[in-house]
Amino acid sequence: MPELNMLILAGPLILFSLVVHEFAHGYTSVKLGDPTPRWQGRLTLNPLAHLDPLGTLMLILTIIRGVGFGWAKPVQINPTYYKNPLKGSMLVACAGPASNLLLALLFGLLFRLLNLFWGQVAFNPEFFKLLFNFLYIGFSLNLGLAFFNLIPIPPLDGSRIVSYFLRGRAAEFYYQLEQYGFLLLFSFLLLFRNHLSYYLSNLIYNLFIIIALA
Repeated sequence: MPELNMLILAGPLILFSLVVHEFAHGYTSVKLGDPTPRWQGRLTLNPLAHLDPLGTLMLILTIIRGVGFGWAKPVQINPTYYKNPLKGSMLVACAGPASNLLLALLFGLLFRLLNLFWGQVAFNPEFFKLLFNFLYIGFSLNLGLAFFNLIPIPPLDGSRIVSYFLRGRAAEFYYQLEQYGFLLLFSFLLLFRNHLSYYLSNLIYNLFIIIALA
């Protein structure tokens, strides 16, 4: 039953967080001169335009364990529209995780504010407990999304960021890995899922203490 309650609270947050992440990619690309996300209908807050079934399922399964990692349908971009294609691609990649970090900070600060005043207002304690859980899930989910997407494995955003700093044969080799991206990603999750959940959970918990409670 606790898992069911967690999923009920997490559902809207998963949709919202994934949509904001992908919208940030598309918006940044358009601002840099690339109309592709607008042409493909990705410059929207409609969840149906962004959700990837497998990535969303991964989020649902992992949020039950206190940390959410997954992905949405990648926004297609055309870097040839950018003044500096390499730098532009890196900025677009950074936009998604950055949006989730900002959302996590917002949820953490709201939790902190609510924690300061909850004893001074006449609301049902059960309602406050529900609200606290909602804010904590929003915090942990968005941090999990941000850090997971920074892993440098194609097609995650971290691979785009790393490729900005590579040159020569190293860059060519890294680009060739993209065709095996999902295979590499699933292999990584299969081998290190428990370790990833453990370290992300501890990182999220410690950051929550600092932002929301300290």
